[in-house]
Amino acid sequence: FNSRGEALALLKSFEEDFQVIDLNADVPPCKIPEQNKTINVYRAIKLGLGDFFRKNGFLSACIGLSGGIDSAVVAALAAEVLGPENVHVLLMPSQFSSDHSVDDARILAENLGARYQIVPITQTFATLTQTLGPIFGELPFDVTEENMQARLRGMMLMALSNKFGHILLNTSNKSESAVGYGTLYGDSVGAISIIGDLYKSEVYDLARYINRNGEIIPSNTILKAPSAELRPNQKDSDTLLPYDILDAILYRMLEEG
Repeated sequence: FNSRGEALALLKSFEEDFQVIDLNADVPPCKIPEQNKTINVYRAIKLGLGDFFRKNGFLSACIGLSGGIDSAVVAALAAEVLGPENVHVLLMPSQFSSDHSVDDARILAENLGARYQIVPITQTFATLTQTLGPIFGELPFDVTEENMQARLRGMMLMALSNKFGHILLNTSNKSESAVGYGTLYGDSVGAISIIGDLYKSEVYDLARYINRNGEIIPSNTILKAPSAELRPNQKDSDTLLPYDILDAILYRMLEEG
């Protein structure tokens, strides 16, 4: 920039670049192009994820893939940055998981070329529920059992990480974290949260951008109503405001003070 604040040269964003400027020469100012927030976010996350792995000497990642939008975006970005051969995916359906969610997760893993395994938690959850039965007695099914499922999945993913040296990628977004819509030691586990500073609506924007040249993330994952699928017919909207409204409120509170 010159003394009048005019740009004399532009450097590439989120990648190495350099320009040589002769300050004594008559260099006309250049026009700064219009910025696309989604593209910048996409590039920034890729740069940050790549740097995190490279600078720490990590080679591979693992992810729990649910068929939902958050884990789909994280998996797609990880496969692009680390290479699909270095991404290990677990699908961990329960008795509450819909067939289309399992199909969406499987199709995504195949589209990415990532290794995946389906490891149901139904029997493990039933055993844990039975073990705690004498303590819980006749108390009804509630958030306790929902959190138990999330923690079983977190435990399995951490076991995979420990056994094979994979780095577990967290899949939580800013909207859910800001209102406490998650499970401590469950879906909050992971060494790095690459979409942790994105509102839910921004995660959807990123998914659509990832699909810009063809369907990688199944369209059903983008179009269906978000759900944690921890009880029958559950939807996020049962507990939360619609994400477009929630995100607007959170943005006003968190960004504007």
